[in-house]
Amino acid sequence: MKKIFISWMLLAGISSWAQEAGKAGELLKNEASTTEMRTSKSPDERNKTFDQPRSGNNTTLKRGNENRIKNPNYQWNRNYGYAEVFLRIPEQGFFTVEVGDQMMANGSGKYRFFDLSSGRMPISIYENGFLIYRTTLILRNNNRMVLDFFTKEGLYLLDSYPVQNQYGFNDWNDIWNNPYGNHSGDWSLQGNVMDNHSFRQFFDMMMNNESFDEGKIKMINQQMRTSMFTSVQIRDLVKALSFDNKKLALAKSMYQNCADKDRYFLVYDAFDFESSKRELMDYISNL
Repeated sequence: MKKIFISWMLLAGISSWAQEAGKAGELLKNEASTTEMRTSKSPDERNKTFDQPRSGNNTTLKRGNENRIKNPNYQWNRNYGYAEVFLRIPEQGFFTVEVGDQMMANGSGKYRFFDLSSGRMPISIYENGFLIYRTTLILRNNNRMVLDFFTKEGLYLLDSYPVQNQYGFNDWNDIWNNPYGNHSGDWSLQGNVMDNHSFRQFFDMMMNNESFDEGKIKMINQQMRTSMFTSVQIRDLVKALSFDNKKLALAKSMYQNCADKDRYFLVYDAFDFESSKRELMDYISNL
């Protein structure tokens, strides 16, 4: 009986930490027909032809029983824009994801697609060879689209982020954990918003190296030249100062570098005196 109780408590604890479908993101409609979903067809076995020529300059190559269309007008480095798609499937299973002419299959639930053309792009999701979801994405140039897929609920568009000339993130899970409670607001703003891991490194270094407010403010001002911050991060930085007048000056200067200004009220918790909170409110209201 004791073992059953412990197992029940463990399962309850795991479920309480699970991501909840529909809590964040925009549900994308499933465009796969019932007939397609009932037909088992592994996507890597399909005979697909890309880059069909615009004129009749085809050459058909025969290799055994296979026919392959050779296109002399094919260009490997055509530039139709650059976009990325990051998809997570937080469920146990082996899924295959196809975005445009790219395909990826694994059991880890993490799928990253680079070098995609901007514009309308089909995405298909297969489980054990069966098509279970298909829809069309609208990709923007130099943007990374981030999605969550749940087999019972569907595909959710969490957000679209500007690509900062880098592949991936410092912490893979940051991008999916944030939409479930760690931030909100429009993060498609210009500038490089510090991820949680980088911010924690910066904050710890500041606290270890600078004992006085002047030194901390100098480090923060230097970082503000290249980075934007969330309201929660700004609150922590302001709270790290000792004197309210310095906190107020920093909170005012960092407002323009805030990525989610709709949550700037969180910064008010960093002040010791009510008068400082009111002055910051008045300052923002008059901008």
